[in-house]
Amino acid sequence: AVAIHYEDEAGARATWTYAQLVAAANRLANALAALGVARGDRVAIVLPQRPETAVAHLAIYQLGAVAMPLSLLFGPDALEYRLQDSGAVVAVVDSSAAGTVDALRARCPALRTLIVVGGGGPGEAWDALLARASDRHAPADTAASDPALLIYTSGTTGPPKGALMPHSALIGNLPGFVASQDWFPQPGDVFWSPADWAWTGGLMDALLPTLYFGFPIVG
Repeated sequence: AVAIHYEDEAGARATWTYAQLVAAANRLANALAALGVARGDRVAIVLPQRPETAVAHLAIYQLGAVAMPLSLLFGPDALEYRLQDSGAVVAVVDSSAAGTVDALRARCPALRTLIVVGGGGPGEAWDALLARASDRHAPADTAASDPALLIYTSGTTGPPKGALMPHSALIGNLPGFVASQDWFPQPGDVFWSPADWAWTGGLMDALLPTLYFGFPIVG
């Protein structure tokens, strides 16, 4: 079944099946483990709406690590604050933001590795890293209450604060998602939202629930 229909700004298109998504997530999980990512470690995701974003989330969750999505719209100060505060050990970064994040590493001592998606840049190349890893991975035995996702508040009152969410947050969010989307999914449904997958509106109310139900989403 189709998981993601994707088209980039230059018009290049790709269609990812659920089998391809799982194989890539298994490869990334193995690669992250080889880089020393352990259960509970924070992994930053600085990516737009693209298939690799979904792959990164699935890989991090099945490792028992914690995904921390960050928007490409963040400037250096906003990125530095969140990377420092979270103690992220790896950042999966779009090539357009790789230079910015790399320049922050001296002030983010926990950040050991950059994985660069979609072109060259300072750090490990996504394609080469996954090519070296196995597409078979046994997921960690996580509990519903174990941490899965770290989302930072907008900082309206004081500095942004990290909100740590468990694996069960996706299940808990589903009734509101289904009702607000006119009882999605119906046969033949394809989901799309303009919301950035780095925000809860795009992640928890578009990408993850659509994948949970096994339907296609457009990126």
